[in-house]
Amino acid sequence: MGYDKVVFRVHAIERMFERDISEADVRDVLGNGEVIQTYPDDLPFPSRLMLGYCGGRPLHVVAGDDPEETATVVITVYQPDPGRWDATFRRRK
Repeated sequence: MGYDKVVFRVHAIERMFERDISEADVRDVLGNGEVIQTYPDDLPFPSRLMLGYCGGRPLHVVAGDDPEETATVVITVYQPDPGRWDATFRRRK
């Protein structure tokens, strides 16, 4: 799961900019985070929701692996809302 090459969708870049999330933060979550949900039926390829912490800040990254490009594609990135997620940020309320 996951490739060394990472491609950021425009949507992800826009959200990263809006939310002050760096490329390094996203790469850290991809490399060290925990998969908390999978979306096997997503198109054009299956994706996953990952949880990681950067400087104590919880981050969610939605990404999928594109085998044709041998790249991990970052779809979106956000800091989970405590009002919508449990205290561990692993389950929606």
